[in-house]
Amino acid sequence: MEVETRPIVRAVGLGKQVSSPEGELTILDGIDLAIGRGERVAILGASGSGKSTLLGLLAGLDLPSHGRVELDGTDLATLDEDGRARLRAGHVGFVFQSFQLLPGLSALENVMLPLELAGRADAAALARETLEHVGLTARARHYPAQLSGGEQQRVAIARAFAPRPALLFADEPTGNLDRRTGQTVIDLLFRLNAEQGTTLVLVTHDVHLAGYCERRLVMEAGRLAEEAA
Repeated sequence: MEVETRPIVRAVGLGKQVSSPEGELTILDGIDLAIGRGERVAILGASGSGKSTLLGLLAGLDLPSHGRVELDGTDLATLDEDGRARLRAGHVGFVFQSFQLLPGLSALENVMLPLELAGRADAAALARETLEHVGLTARARHYPAQLSGGEQQRVAIARAFAPRPALLFADEPTGNLDRRTGQTVIDLLFRLNAEQGTTLVLVTHDVHLAGYCERRLVMEAGRLAEEAA
């Protein structure tokens, strides 16, 4: 059987510039990066270093000023916005610092949403099963405003993992949580990651959290460097 060696995500000569009152501002500068299937990669850096911008480009949420991103072998520049959204729906999950749950949907309905958008007939059953995995069966009918921050992030993790994505992006997933709740979320995130064999790309300024990844990259002044083991 042939072994899949193609990176699940690759950036080549990636750069991003934006306009500012002072003129053109370089956020990312000539980044080359390849992430293999099943890897757990942390991107470390101070606030404003460009790490969240890099994550957005790798996920196709934004387009680079120059260079290219290949997601599962597809050059994102060859797709329109709808095409990139379809590619993400089939391959990618997200966990954000701000949870980004829909306030008018219950926990169960939030987890069901990406499954329904993907046309899964078993959306409700799979969402319930995933909520059980994150210990929130009893809170399935609660709305986000009725949940604690840690519970909301566990719902967000369930929503991300329910479609069984090949690749999961997590942007400061514990940034809004206290240390004890954050540790619970970290343990859950990496347990589900291991169970499903998902590739994990984690953006964080938290060295403790980054230590759970086999590979750590450091973003500084728009450039990326491998951290020594």
